[in-house]
Amino acid sequence: MTESTGSKVTLPEAMTGKASPAKAAVGDKPVFAYIASLPQPQRGIAEAVDALAAKTLPDLQRSVKWGMSYYGVGDGWCFSCGGFASHVKLMFINGVDLKPVPPVTPQGMGKATRGVELHTVEDLDERQVAAWMTSIASVPGVGGKKR
Repeated sequence: MTESTGSKVTLPEAMTGKASPAKAAVGDKPVFAYIASLPQPQRGIAEAVDALAAKTLPDLQRSVKWGMSYYGVGDGWCFSCGGFASHVKLMFINGVDLKPVPPVTPQGMGKATRGVELHTVEDLDERQVAAWMTSIASVPGVGGKKR
């Protein structure tokens, strides 16, 4: 994979820190650049997650943090999406409160974070993920105030 700077990037195997060397920045443009920097099939998966988030959450805000795309509505960040060597991790902050609770407990993202690992676009259960996005966006995210 190459980033817009042309430097070679190797995606990590698992969630042990940053997903990529993408620089922290708020807004749509940095997230779109991060997604575009991913190799296939991770790029296609991340594009599908981003499109679903935009369709599901009308007031969606985007940011790149810790080498991944982060998404929120109002105050705070609700979920993240990051490309790894063999998959994309979609992680919900405070995901332990979702019904059903997403199956993956990532390392290094907090005890309440839960999510899914997506190896192909077909692994994205749009109906379930949209329900999780809607539910998690209805409560304060990380860095936000109580709503």
